[in-house]
Amino acid sequence: MNSSVLLRLMVMLAQLWPCSPSTQSSRTQKTVQSFTAVRRVKRGWLWEPLFATEEQISPNPVYIGQLKSDLDKQDGNLKYILTGEGAESFFIMNEYNGKIYVTQKLDREKKSFYILRAQAINRSTHLPVEPESEFIIKVRDVNDNEPQFLDGPYVATVPEMSPEGTSVTQVTATDADDPSYGNSARLLYSLIQGQPYFSVEPKTGVIRMASQMDRETKDQYLVIIQAKDMVGQPGALSATATVTINLSDVNDNPPKFQQRLYYMSVSEEAPVGTTVGRVFAEDSDTGDNAAMDYSIEADSSDAFNIITDNETQEGIILLKRRVDYESKRRHSIEVKAVNRYIDERFLKEGPFEDTTIVKISVEDADEPPVFTLENYMMEITEGAESGSLVGVVTARDPDVDNSPIRYSIVHSTLLKRLFSINEHNGAIITTEPLDREIASWHNITVTATETRNPEKISEANVYVQVLDVNDNAPEFPKDYETFVCENAVSGQLIQSISAVDQDDSTEGHHFNFSLAQEDANSSHFTVKDNQDNTAGIFTAKSGFRRQEQFFFYLPILIQDNGTPPLTSTNTLTVTVCDCDTEVNIFYCRYGAFMYSLGLSTEALVAVLACILIFLVFFLAIVTIRQQQKKKPPFSEKMEEFRENIVSYDDEGGGEEDTEAFDISALRTRTAVRTHRPRKKVASEIQSLYRQSLQVGPDSAIFRQFISEKLEEANTDPSVPPYDSLQTYAFEGTGSLAGSLSSLGSTSSDMDQSYEHLADWGPHFKQLAGMYSSHTTVGD
Repeated sequence: MNSSVLLRLMVMLAQLWPCSPSTQSSRTQKTVQSFTAVRRVKRGWLWEPLFATEEQISPNPVYIGQLKSDLDKQDGNLKYILTGEGAESFFIMNEYNGKIYVTQKLDREKKSFYILRAQAINRSTHLPVEPESEFIIKVRDVNDNEPQFLDGPYVATVPEMSPEGTSVTQVTATDADDPSYGNSARLLYSLIQGQPYFSVEPKTGVIRMASQMDRETKDQYLVIIQAKDMVGQPGALSATATVTINLSDVNDNPPKFQQRLYYMSVSEEAPVGTTVGRVFAEDSDTGDNAAMDYSIEADSSDAFNIITDNETQEGIILLKRRVDYESKRRHSIEVKAVNRYIDERFLKEGPFEDTTIVKISVEDADEPPVFTLENYMMEITEGAESGSLVGVVTARDPDVDNSPIRYSIVHSTLLKRLFSINEHNGAIITTEPLDREIASWHNITVTATETRNPEKISEANVYVQVLDVNDNAPEFPKDYETFVCENAVSGQLIQSISAVDQDDSTEGHHFNFSLAQEDANSSHFTVKDNQDNTAGIFTAKSGFRRQEQFFFYLPILIQDNGTPPLTSTNTLTVTVCDCDTEVNIFYCRYGAFMYSLGLSTEALVAVLACILIFLVFFLAIVTIRQQQKKKPPFSEKMEEFRENIVSYDDEGGGEEDTEAFDISALRTRTAVRTHRPRKKVASEIQSLYRQSLQVGPDSAIFRQFISEKLEEANTDPSVPPYDSLQTYAFEGTGSLAGSLSSLGSTSSDMDQSYEHLADWGPHFKQLAGMYSSHTTVGD
C-alpha cells in the first residue's frame, strides 16, 4: 500500500475516530462494524475488524483479527502488548505480529463486548513506538437461548357463548438472544392444543375464540401455546405454555320442572302457614343466572301461597287459609317458575319460564265444633227478672259423624252469678236482674264440646248489652254549702243548683226544679227554674236573725223527663251568717262551726288560752328533765367502785378485827360460798418486815411477798367476784424515821406518850382521846 493510500485511510479514520480517548471509545464499535478492510488508526496503527463469535469451541486458539503498526518492518524489533477486559484470559495477542486470538468460550448473554488496549514498544529501548490505543471486540450472537414464558401457567375466563374472535387472553414469551442481530430473538406463536375452539395470533400471542361454546356442555379447556424463535425456521428453538380457559356462566337456559304433575296432601286441621310441599325447577345455569321466582297461576280456592327458598331455589307451597275436608277434598293449582335475571341476548331462544300442576288432597280430621258466628251480640233490659232469655248460640260438628254438642260458659265469679246456659240448645238466661248503672256490658265466653270426644272444644265470644230503663231519680251532683246574710234583701240569689241522673236518655236529660208543696207558702226562699237543667235559690224576704233560726232546710223537688218520669226530693241546707249582704265563705264556715259546738267567741278564746298555758308548762318540764339528765349521777367526792357502790360509816378495831364488818356485803352474788378462814398473817408480816429491812424491792423476798399476797387474793372466796385493786405498803430499808409499826416494838404502849396528838388538830381528836387514856389499839 503506497503512502497516498495510507494517508487517505488516515484522514477517513481521523474523521470517524477522534484522537480524544473518550470519543474514541464511544465510536470503536461502529468503526469495527463499518470497515472490513485493513485500516490505519491514528498515525501508525493498522488493524482488521475484530469480531468474536460466541459459542466458538476449539482446542486451539481461534484467530479473530490483527492489530499492527505501520512502523513494523517485520524484523522482530517491535513487541505488541494487549491489556484490558479479558486480556490473557479470553484473548491473547501474538507479540511479534499483533494477531489476536480467543482462547475460551464466550457468552454474549453474559457479556456482549470487551474493551481492550494495545501498545507497541521497541524491544531494545522498551520505549513505545505507537501510543496506546483502545478498541472493542464485539461478541456476535448465535441462537443459543430458547424462548421462555415467564408468566405461565396461564388461567383465563371468558363468558360462554361468546362470539367468534372474542379475545380471551394474551401470552408473552421472551428470548435472551440479541434481537438486533439476526432472527434469534424473533418469536412466532402457534396453537399446539385447543383447536377448533381457540386460535392464537402468531406475532402477538393473543388467544381468541374460534367458535361459540356452551358452559353446560364443557366448562373448562386446556390450551397449549408454542413459541419458536428464528421466525419458526428450521433449527429454531421453542417453548410451550399451558393456558387453562374457564367458561363463565350466562343465563342461556330456562328453568325446567322435572315433574309435570305433583301430588301433595294437607290435613284440614293444619293451621294457616303450614308447609304443604315443595316443587323444584332445574336450571343448568349457576349463581344468579339460576335464581328464579315461583308463583301460583291458577287456584280457584285461593287457599294456597308459594314462596321461593333462595338457598335451594325450591318453591315452598304454604297454606294460605284453612281447608275443609267436608266442603272440598281436592285442590289443583298451577305453579310457574320464572328466571329472576334474564339476559336479553337469549330471549330469542324462548321464554325463560316453565309451569307444572300440583294436586293437593285434603285429609279428614276430627275437628272441633264450629259456631255459626265468631262473635255474638245480645241485648237485655236492665231489671229483667231472673230466668229471662238473653239469646242463643249455635255450634255444629263439621265432621261427617256430626257428634252432639254440649255448651258451657267459662265462668268468672260475676258471670257465674249473673248468667247460665242450657248445655243442650245453647240458650243463655239471666240468673238475677241486671243493673245497667253497675255494668252496661257483659263479655261471656261460651264453649262448645263434642260429647263423643271431649278434647274437641271451641270457643265463641258473647257480648251482652244491658239496655237502660228509667229507674234512677235525679239528684244533686254534690252537697251544696249555702249561706245567707242576716242583712240579705228580698230577691237576692244565694245559690245555683243543678242535677244529675244515672240513667241514659235518648233525647237528653231535662230536669224541672221546684219547692215541695208543704213548704211553698211558708218558705223564706223561692226556687226559679232556669229551664237549662239549673235553678236559682232566691230570698223571699229581707233580713234574717241567727238568734231566731240558724239553719233553714229547703225541700227541692227535681223531676226528669224519662218514661215514666221520676221525681226526687233533695234537701238544701241554708245557714244564716253574721254578715251584711255579701257572704264571706271562710267567716261563715267559722260561725257555723262554732254554732255546732255550742261555743261563743269568748269561750273559744278562753279554751285556746288554757291550751297555750298547758303547752308552755309541758315544754318547761321537758327542758328541766333534759338538763337533769346531763348532770353526773354521783358527786365528785363519792367513790365509784365499778357498778356496785356500798357506803358505810364503821370504825374498825384494828388489823386483826375481822368481825366488825361483814365483807360479804360487797359481793354481788346472792349464793354464799363456803367460807375459808383467813390465814394468820400477823407473824408472817412481822418476819417478812424484818427481812425487808435488809433487801430492796427488787429482791426475791419482796417478789415472793407480792406473789403470796396475789395468790391469797385470788383464792379468797369473800372478795368481790371481779377484778379489783389490791394495795400493799412496803417499808424499805434505811429509813431515818424508823418503823411506825408496833409489830416490831418490844416496849408496850404504856411506855409511850401520846399527849402531842391533841396538838395535831381536829382530825386527830378522836385518836388523841383514845391514847390519852392508854388504851391499846390491836394490830
